[in-house]
Amino acid sequence: MSITIQKRELPTVIAEVGCNHKGDLDIAKEFIKTAVNFCGVQNIKFQKRHNPTLLPEDQYHAPHPVPENSYGATYGEHREALEFSIEQHQELKALCDQLGATYSTSVWDIPSLKEVIGLNPEYIKIPSATNTNYDLLEIACVEFPGKIHLSLGMTTRDEESHILELFRRHRRVQDLILYACTSGYPIDPSEACLLEVTRLKQSYDNEVHAIGYSGHHNGIALDIAAFTLGAEFVERHFTLNRTWKGTDHAASLEPDGLRRVQRNLISCAAALTHKPSEILDIEKPQRAKLKWSN
Repeated sequence: MSITIQKRELPTVIAEVGCNHKGDLDIAKEFIKTAVNFCGVQNIKFQKRHNPTLLPEDQYHAPHPVPENSYGATYGEHREALEFSIEQHQELKALCDQLGATYSTSVWDIPSLKEVIGLNPEYIKIPSATNTNYDLLEIACVEFPGKIHLSLGMTTRDEESHILELFRRHRRVQDLILYACTSGYPIDPSEACLLEVTRLKQSYDNEVHAIGYSGHHNGIALDIAAFTLGAEFVERHFTLNRTWKGTDHAASLEPDGLRRVQRNLISCAAALTHKPSEILDIEKPQRAKLKWSN
């Protein structure tokens, strides 16, 4: 596989709050304010589930598989404790609008998708877990006019082809952002498989809107690499405190980490260029002082 590195625009960083807010609307609003005002990140994403639709009845009423991470006596109660109503999502969107930021959410099922469409967000996200719910994808293509972001974690190439064909059939492939992703929380760097960014660009860059990278690794080095390989969107899970109860916090960045991702991507975007002249202005004094003269 050949890799071509080119100058490109600064990628869009998305702070994936998910359910790290612990079901507390005030904490969720603090996430938005921190992302915008401290981290310099203008895209904040949550999650929306209709748990009775999403979960089989036996799973809904079963204990949480990791009890120390549970917010309820059963897995269903746990999920409901972390869920916001659509009216609360409207409040989150209004705060984003007020701060000049962009609100979005991942939709995990058809009832959630239909509710979120009513909020008219700029884009929605289809998580890896839901990208083979083809009925949901059909509704998104037909009823949602904005951009559709879709992760390809734990997805076979046949499933990927089916997804792309569905979007082509609905003439929506130009509105699709595909994310390279490994579904683990957290993952080892060897499991990030960043060359998937390159594969997706080589396969689909001429027809989809963009290629992104959704990272579940610790640290921030791989985000820079993903951008260098061509990711135009970089999504990272975001928490205010990695010690809070819950499965996603361990794969999330705290505010200083997210701020460093944004800062380092700005620097990398500025650096990713050819020399505009053989001798740069900053080099001329050094050349006059140090260069060997024949």
